[in-house]
Amino acid sequence: MKFKIVIDKDEDGWYVVTVPALPGCVSQGKTEKEAKKNITEAIELHLSALARDGIPLYNPEGAKETFVAVNI
Repeated sequence: MKFKIVIDKDEDGWYVVTVPALPGCVSQGKTEKEAKKNITEAIELHLSALARDGIPLYNPEGAKETFVAVNI
C-alpha cells in the first residue's frame, strides 16, 4: 500500500512529514532519508491502531470526497 506524504523543513532544520490520508500521522527526522524511514514506521503503527480499534481506513460508503477552490 502506498501513501502520499508531505515533507516540510522546520525552522530548526528538521524534516517534518505528514500523511494527508491519515490525519494525525506525523513524524520527523534530521535528514529527509531518516524522516521517510520514520514516517514508514509511523504509518504502520497508525494503521495497526486503526485496525485494532475497528476504525475503517477509507470513507464509509456513500461519503463523497471532492475539492473546492479558494481565492487568497
